[in-house]
Amino acid sequence: MNGGTVLIARLDSMGDVLLSGPAVRAVAHGADRVVYLAGPRGAEAAALLPGVDRILTWCAPWIAADPPPVDRREVTDLVGRLSGLGLDAAVLLTSFHQSPLPLALLLRMAGVPRISAVSEDYPGSLLDVRHHVAHGIPESERMLSLAEAAGYPPPPGETGRLAVRRPLPDTRWLTGPDGYAVVHVGADAPSRELPPDLAAKTVAALTERGHRVLVTGSADEADLAAEVAAHGGTDLAGRTTVAALADVLDRAAVLVAGNTGPAHLAAAVGTPVVSLFSPVVPASAWAPYGTPVRVLGDQRAPCADTRARTCPVPGHPCLASVSSDDVLTAVDELLGER
Repeated sequence: MNGGTVLIARLDSMGDVLLSGPAVRAVAHGADRVVYLAGPRGAEAAALLPGVDRILTWCAPWIAADPPPVDRREVTDLVGRLSGLGLDAAVLLTSFHQSPLPLALLLRMAGVPRISAVSEDYPGSLLDVRHHVAHGIPESERMLSLAEAAGYPPPPGETGRLAVRRPLPDTRWLTGPDGYAVVHVGADAPSRELPPDLAAKTVAALTERGHRVLVTGSADEADLAAEVAAHGGTDLAGRTTVAALADVLDRAAVLVAGNTGPAHLAAAVGTPVVSLFSPVVPASAWAPYGTPVRVLGDQRAPCADTRARTCPVPGHPCLASVSSDDVLTAVDELLGER
């Protein structure tokens, strides 16, 4: 089982890829070479994972939230690229609602002799290891358990925590001295983001409490970040790569964010997180892992477990019930522990 070139696939977003880190390290311990197949939104994060030797990027029509049409030439091209890697095995990492079987079929067409995945659906001859896991366990543990089932136990001394490659880019020219608070706006899905009004009130409250506050977000979230930062923060939206954002978070005292990739990036650098967590997916699986965390939000709200990308309940009650005072209390608790 050991040695050879192994493909690891996780085809969705930044946070999903970061959560695969312990599984990647387990596979890398037993393989000669690890190739990571990532989606466009996860490729930058994949480059930060210890143990990855090469990255391929492909947008899977059965995974992407805004899927492209199936293009025969692109699929054929992917099979050709995979065929040329000399793969000895593949470990396909998915969430409970995703199927590994379309990719398993393409890998069989590429001649991969051993394929492992979690699959509720009957896989026929597409999988050599069909693994089962309990619903709702932490996503990182779910993926690590598959790596072990595939024959790649963690190396001795492995902590199972998330991690990134170091050194990280030095962003002190952008942030100033260490020890600030970060408030991140936006998320891949509106239902999972920090409510803008709460974000603005949190920035104002943290500033009044004497914290220096940085507001982060993607370039697409620049307008929202500017509005939030106007309440006392410094706006960094759109000014960092994923690696640079990791450094910003590494030197922060705390992050306040919704259920979004940067919350998992903070966990990967060991920064405490106040997680405003919409229960459209279970916090048991998706809350920041392996770092001090406070989960806020009504986890029994009517939207629970719906996987809705836009809040299906008027007024977004699961997070509207949280106040800036609640956030400050959680920040104080985390900083006290730290």
